[in-house]
Amino acid sequence: MKNNSYQTCLRTFAECYKTLGGEESNISLEFKFERMISHDENHEFESILSWYKEQCSKCKMKIDLIPLKECREWDFDETTGSYVHSSGEFFRVDGLRVSNSDTREVTGGWDQPVLTQVGYDGGILGLLRQRINGIPHYLVEAKAEPGNYNLVQISTTVQATFSNLKRAHKGNKTPYAEYFLDTDKMGANILFDEWMSEDGGRLYNKRNRSMIVELPESVHLSVVSERYRWVTLYQLIKLIATQDAIVAPHIRGILAGI
Repeated sequence: MKNNSYQTCLRTFAECYKTLGGEESNISLEFKFERMISHDENHEFESILSWYKEQCSKCKMKIDLIPLKECREWDFDETTGSYVHSSGEFFRVDGLRVSNSDTREVTGGWDQPVLTQVGYDGGILGLLRQRINGIPHYLVEAKAEPGNYNLVQISTTVQATFSNLKRAHKGNKTPYAEYFLDTDKMGANILFDEWMSEDGGRLYNKRNRSMIVELPESVHLSVVSERYRWVTLYQLIKLIATQDAIVAPHIRGILAGI
């Protein structure tokens, strides 16, 4: 779909929606509209799948299960009894004792380990949005995580804890983080910004800041690695609907919010 036809159809959609009594903002209406329009004139969806498979094949990360006591830079804190990182950052492994659990499967309560993010606020899960020839696109990454099903999943532009963003690991800077940390300076516009909770069965009181930030179409944004790719909202939703476990939960959470 060309830019002029996209804008014409978007206006028609918005007019019909409002005629039926809808009172949502223009950006909310466009998010709804994007979900229905494929723009897939050149078999782009198949190209995205090929890109993902290629990134999986190029990933050199190797995972070995090892005894917990052999984890480098991790040890038990004698004061708290928790398993912690030497930097004091990232997360802890704490023990919980649950009681009065009448609504659960084990009514007498239970004990379990749980992961506690230092500071409870995990980090930023952010999607960069930019129009390409007038059509909204989102910058995603084929990101390898040690616990991922299939190791590599399609994730947000930025998926980083605040410990990562502070570079507590003494590693590399997180690409594109500046667009979410200093939106005014980078000329970006925040379209979505909500704190979202994580799985309370294994993570204690953790939440992440989920964001969609849009850059003006005139801004040139370099793609720093072939791990990153621009996709449309329709393509993201089609990936979730038709492919098994290749889209990370971080993107799914953001899409649920819009």
